[in-house]
Amino acid sequence: MPSTVLVGAQWGDEGKGKITDLIAGDYDYVVRFQGGNNAGHTVIHGDKELALHLMPSGVMYENAVPVIGNGVVVDPGVLVKEMAMLEAEGVSCKNLKISCDAHVIMPYHKDLDGADEKRLGSNQIGTTKRGIGPCYQDKMGRKGIRIQDLMDERIFRLKLETVLAQKNPILEKIYGLHTYTVDEICEEYLPYARILKPFMTETAYMLNTALRDGASILFEGAQGTLLDIDHGTYPYVTSSSCCAGGAATGTGVGPARMDRVLGIQKAYVTRVGGGPFPTELKTADEGGVGQDALDGQTLGTIGHEFGVTTGRKRRCGWFDAVIARYAADVNGLTDVALTKLDVLSAFDTLKVCVAYECDGERYDYFPMQQSVLFHAKPIYVELPGWKDVDITGCRSYEELPENARKYVEYIEEITGVPASIVSVGPDRDQTIMRGW
Repeated sequence: MPSTVLVGAQWGDEGKGKITDLIAGDYDYVVRFQGGNNAGHTVIHGDKELALHLMPSGVMYENAVPVIGNGVVVDPGVLVKEMAMLEAEGVSCKNLKISCDAHVIMPYHKDLDGADEKRLGSNQIGTTKRGIGPCYQDKMGRKGIRIQDLMDERIFRLKLETVLAQKNPILEKIYGLHTYTVDEICEEYLPYARILKPFMTETAYMLNTALRDGASILFEGAQGTLLDIDHGTYPYVTSSSCCAGGAATGTGVGPARMDRVLGIQKAYVTRVGGGPFPTELKTADEGGVGQDALDGQTLGTIGHEFGVTTGRKRRCGWFDAVIARYAADVNGLTDVALTKLDVLSAFDTLKVCVAYECDGERYDYFPMQQSVLFHAKPIYVELPGWKDVDITGCRSYEELPENARKYVEYIEEITGVPASIVSVGPDRDQTIMRGW
């Protein structure tokens, strides 16, 4: 099995958890390479759905080693609780490896995240307020605290003294918030360190050694391409590199050792939080009217479109081939997994956005200029649906209704990327494998 990078090809929430869970057992290592507990993956364990936020999905398989790479920011309290939850459900975390270079989310990061978002008012980005952005800011500012620092109390205290001398005046004088002492933070975090210390590893060395020995790796991304700090709809993005290139920097494994890039995309599109969304179908309570509002409501209701991490309602829209082509380019996608095709069984007619229009000009490519993107109108092609045909029981591509196959094939044609996996329901077995 070649080593594979798995990335979201839209604005996140594409179903990466299911696909990772589905294929993780084929790999020796499953590595998270960016983000933090602002991500949410739903996996199936027996007859239960489990929500993972930091733990790589490979934890569900005894033969796969789950790894938290150096590009991840770790809230140790969240990780310890997640490990306890999994152990209580009979899922062992004994093989977990955590990079000694991963940065640690501190209490002041969460405070600053929420306070700064509140300050933005109507211009809020839509952060999860879990301290992700401020932690990455400190990482880039070279004043972050890493997992290895947390494991050495003397170093931890010295670094805390330096950081708190800067953070406390900001918390108190700018935001009017609680300040912290070194002892206060140590009292909370040192017990986490004792629990996590056995799992700390020099993961870059471990992974490269494993590859030389013939092992295979699944690099598991969080969020999605259009939320990438460099290539997303800035500033309505996350604070890390969600694209395939982030797998190299977030793990220490060179890109030449990555054989395949699998993009995950829904058969329609959703996004959470603020920012442009050309194919959005606003529901009536969001100011939408007419058939578009009804279609948006249908997608959200049947697709159960609420965030795993925050529970926030997701904005819904028709499939956007413009962003699909863009994701194919910036990630170098070799193939895609098309998820939630079954949700479209509710429609007589389906729409696919093939280009944008802004001020009389057509855009077949994804325009990064915000003055264009915020005002872009979708140019649609309509395709016949397969309304009221239940496809959740289909296990081969040939079993799908003709119009469902034509829809998949049209998306393949217009995006230039083959769909090697088609998901027709939330369960593992509700999946059609095409050339995987």
